[in-house]
Amino acid sequence: MTLAAGTKFGPYEILAPLGAGGMGKLYRSLDTRHPEVMRARVRALTRSELESTPRK
Repeated sequence: MTLAAGTKFGPYEILAPLGAGGMGKLYRSLDTRHPEVMRARVRALTRSELESTPRK
């Protein structure tokens, strides 16, 4: 899952991608509860989480 700039993710607004690895992706983000720029990590799903996710 890649998040585009401007995407709202909980209380965070994604500003730009910073990097990616085996554990997930890292984004530069804005915490909308506090006017503060920070990093937000989006964890990759594990195989068991993928298998237990209902398919439509």
